Amino acid sequence: MRSTRTTEGHDRGLELRDAIDRTGYYPDVVAEGVESAVAGEEIVAFFVHHEPTFERDEVRRHLSVAVLTPSRLILAHTDEHEGDDLLPEPYTSTSTEAVRLSSVRSVVVTRMVANPTAGPRPPAEAVMTIGWGGVSRLDLEPAGCNDPQCDADHGYTGVLASDDFSLRVSAAADGTDAVGGLLTFAEALSARTHAH
Repeated sequence: MRSTRTTEGHDRGLELRDAIDRTGYYPDVVAEGVESAVAGEEIVAFFVHHEPTFERDEVRRHLSVAVLTPSRLILAHTDEHEGDDLLPEPYTSTSTEAVRLSSVRSVVVTRMVANPTAGPRPPAEAVMTIGWGGVSRLDLEPAGCNDPQCDADHGYTGVLASDDFSLRVSAAADGTDAVGGLLTFAEALSARTHAH
């Protein structure tokens, strides 16, 4: 389940709360965490994604909320947990991160279109990956040259990728609106980061 909205110059706070309420996943807890991180800024766009996670033989739920304000990207994640030694009763944990739009280095969008020879159609899946330098991944492989007889050590070559947040939605699992919603949010974020 997901929801998305984007509008310039009109705060979408009430719509965001409505989207969180519709998930039915601890809406007061989630909304409080998100509202605290937004800290009264105007909400330009948002995306709410509710998904199950599988842990051993149990299903746990996870909710991601992405909020775009005029100056920041807010990411909130809420998970449910069994009791443990410190908190014996079941509990939720909500983590929020606020990133200045000027810090966002990349917004990568991947669209998967089924049966592309059949003509234009909406993507069946979409992935949005946002990088701002908080988490970097280095992929290394041995370097070489074009000479097949060469046995010299050319060292390594690699790619340093920023991969701080990634979200994948599919029409089959999340509904067709979810894919379009993620793409709309990614477009709004990309346009805002371009302006900064």
